[in-house]
Amino acid sequence: WTFSFSLAEERCRPDAMDEEYDVCVCGTGLKECILSGLLSVHGKKVLHLDRNNYYGGDCASLNITNLFQRFRPGTEPPKELGVNRDWNVDLIPKFIMASGNLVKILLKTKVSRYLEWKSCDGSYVYQFQEAGFFSDAKFIHKVPTSAADGLKSPLMGILEKPRFINFAQFIMNWEDDKPATQQGLDPKRHTMAQVYSKFGLQEGTIDFIGHAVALQINDAYINQACGPTIQKIKLYLNSVLQYGGSPFIYPIYGLGGLPEGFSRLAAINRGVYMLNKPVDGFVYDETGKVCGVKSHAEDGTPEVAKCKMVICDPSYAGEAKTKVVGKVIRSICILDGPIPHTKNKEGGPALSCQIILPQKQLKRQNDIYIMMVSWAHNVAAQGKYTAIVSTVVETADAEKELEPAYKLLGKIVDKFVSVSDLRQPVDDGKTDGVYVSASYDPTSHFEDATLEVLEMWKRITGEALDLTVLPDEDVDQ
Repeated sequence: WTFSFSLAEERCRPDAMDEEYDVCVCGTGLKECILSGLLSVHGKKVLHLDRNNYYGGDCASLNITNLFQRFRPGTEPPKELGVNRDWNVDLIPKFIMASGNLVKILLKTKVSRYLEWKSCDGSYVYQFQEAGFFSDAKFIHKVPTSAADGLKSPLMGILEKPRFINFAQFIMNWEDDKPATQQGLDPKRHTMAQVYSKFGLQEGTIDFIGHAVALQINDAYINQACGPTIQKIKLYLNSVLQYGGSPFIYPIYGLGGLPEGFSRLAAINRGVYMLNKPVDGFVYDETGKVCGVKSHAEDGTPEVAKCKMVICDPSYAGEAKTKVVGKVIRSICILDGPIPHTKNKEGGPALSCQIILPQKQLKRQNDIYIMMVSWAHNVAAQGKYTAIVSTVVETADAEKELEPAYKLLGKIVDKFVSVSDLRQPVDDGKTDGVYVSASYDPTSHFEDATLEVLEMWKRITGEALDLTVLPDEDVDQ
């Protein structure tokens, strides 16, 4: 990544604020960096600012010293945790769906060439099962991803398993534009409850399909049109086929490499980057349209970069441009070993995994997510693991809500807890030219965030991003 930084620094000219740009992007979170890279590739003149001295914004990956400075200013990490170069801890941890839209964008832009990936060892769902004569109580179960998994899974009884297999085959054969594949179900007219009923699936099966396969965040989807959920389930199953065992992949050295990769793409395409640059506000013309971004030099001299459009995360947008729709709690836990009872394909201890605790199992309104990665991904010191627990806050005691997840983790060496607002833009940005992204949700994957990027791209450019056409191989990106 040294080349990435030196390349971006080469584009950080002292006179950059004196020029006029097509787009000013504020914040180097993943969404902003994807849009910045794509707009640069499409010939737009882009200035990209960040108040921090590092890439990633809320999506940054921090070394152990910076992690302690962020959560416990003035405190040094204990020596037994190792040195900085061993740690890249994600502030907002998420896996990438192997056949999802983010992978398609990475392939289209060739940013994928800057990253190395590992497959996630397994995906689990929480469902308490009492101890029997010959077995202990069980809390987590591997999510079945094939007919063979379904037959072995303790999540379903012997009569339920054939019904689940029929359902999975129905999903894999489904095509939106071919009614012959839909067994009389209309994706816009029939609800997901009607689909489940057609296959006679029981409540426990519906629970893990909806939350651990379709990755729905609550049960509202059950009474909505079935089309979108069927596509989510199909995406999950197709992603499993990419690597087997799990639909998720994760980059070596952590998620911070993603915004850096798209920043590099923008820099190659004449984008200008300025880190450690304060953003003091936006300038508007007499019609109310944005026409510049205000900042200041080190000596306090006011500066304005002229532009026709601004893209930013909620922290740059000002109170009037966003609304708080909830709060999310994230707890970064350092572990000495893998989460108990999680396994890789060979049956050994998992080096990475996802665990979803469905709302209904805990009598909540929102699921709780656990994402574990480890030293094997070059994000923790040798033998160490990081497990990040997250959910939407529902009570006044946010951390107490995470206790069912903490109990699954085994011994926790240390933890770093944050509660942040979930913000959404109040308008589509077309009137004033300021396009604001939403805060990152607590889910353990990037699919919803990527769909938001694609939707913002369509709003900004007026056309959908074509993910099917890859760049010519001889284009240097």
